[in-house]
Amino acid sequence: MKSVHLTVATAIAMACAATAHAEIKVGVVLSETGPAASLGVPEKKTVELFPKEIAGQKIDYIFLDDATDPTAAVKAAKRLVDDDKVDVVVGPSITPNSLAMIPVVGGAKTPNVSLSAGSSIVHPMKGDRTWVFITPQTTGLMARAVVKNMVHNKFKRVAFIGFDDAYGQEWWKGFSADAKAAGIDIVANEQFSRTATSVTGQVLHIMAAKPQAVLIAAAGTPAALPQRELKQVGYQGQIYQTHGVVNPDFLRVCGADCNGTIVPAAPGVVAEQLPADSPIKASAMAYAKAYQTAYGPNSLSQFSANAWDAGVLLEHAIPVALEHAKPSDTAAFRTALRNALEGLKNIAGADGIYSMSVTDHNGLDDRAVVMTRIENGRWVLLK
Repeated sequence: MKSVHLTVATAIAMACAATAHAEIKVGVVLSETGPAASLGVPEKKTVELFPKEIAGQKIDYIFLDDATDPTAAVKAAKRLVDDDKVDVVVGPSITPNSLAMIPVVGGAKTPNVSLSAGSSIVHPMKGDRTWVFITPQTTGLMARAVVKNMVHNKFKRVAFIGFDDAYGQEWWKGFSADAKAAGIDIVANEQFSRTATSVTGQVLHIMAAKPQAVLIAAAGTPAALPQRELKQVGYQGQIYQTHGVVNPDFLRVCGADCNGTIVPAAPGVVAEQLPADSPIKASAMAYAKAYQTAYGPNSLSQFSANAWDAGVLLEHAIPVALEHAKPSDTAAFRTALRNALEGLKNIAGADGIYSMSVTDHNGLDDRAVVMTRIENGRWVLLK
């Protein structure tokens, strides 16, 4: 009788373990603190709106904060894939952290839907990168849009100041190449750190070069620093920022100094201003309605849009993956989910319309970019 009891107990324990493991686990690594907190906080708020069940499967979300630190991001990714046995990792928030995580997710053969914009995260598409996807518009896609606007405004002399990390470097690479091809002369190239408290020297160098326009390639609230200092020394030319600043915190910190700034952004940020015939209007409005219902008016941001689209991609990919593997077989399900993400076509989100392929794990095109101007604390769509 005793052996029977043990057998039943063992069977029950195994059944419970199988049931628990059958849940789809989504690991989430975000910069909830540190210099990129203005990105990570709205991203986390967005993930908290994700469905708790997809295709009849319960979804378990495990959140970790990388504190805007690449080393912490790597540790978080290792914990999620090795200890928590997640089926997919969403995040991180910034390009340096995402690049640092690639060997971890790739080595563990775990799909990663990054919320970072660096083109090098998914290019070249080989090795560990084949497990990584990104939802934001790439730095290259946005750089082309900025150059096109500069050409339209007949700017011939421009200056550049960007982060001294992978984000700034990628913007410099794409922007400088496109600007040169368009006949634009870059008269100054300056850098600063995310934790800098002054960029006076860099700004004086820029002023001495007398550019018609300045592009600030930074992200979050630290991007306000060079803009404020340019205004303080009397710069009168056109200032551009990147989609890395498109959130309410940046507007609050930069204040009136940012009026007139031109910024490429996700269509979802100006969903209500999109024309009725926009192919992204309906999906952008779905995001805007859900987020603002939860968090109030004027709360939309590039980063909540990026996170929203990670959820959209998972909602479409998970049912496909379940046709080929079950969550109880972690390795098989991870592979099935990666393959399903790679096969997604014409999926409309807040950032744009995604069509993935074996060579493109971003899947966005020019429809994913709108040009905006900051006017009195609002993002106004440029016609």
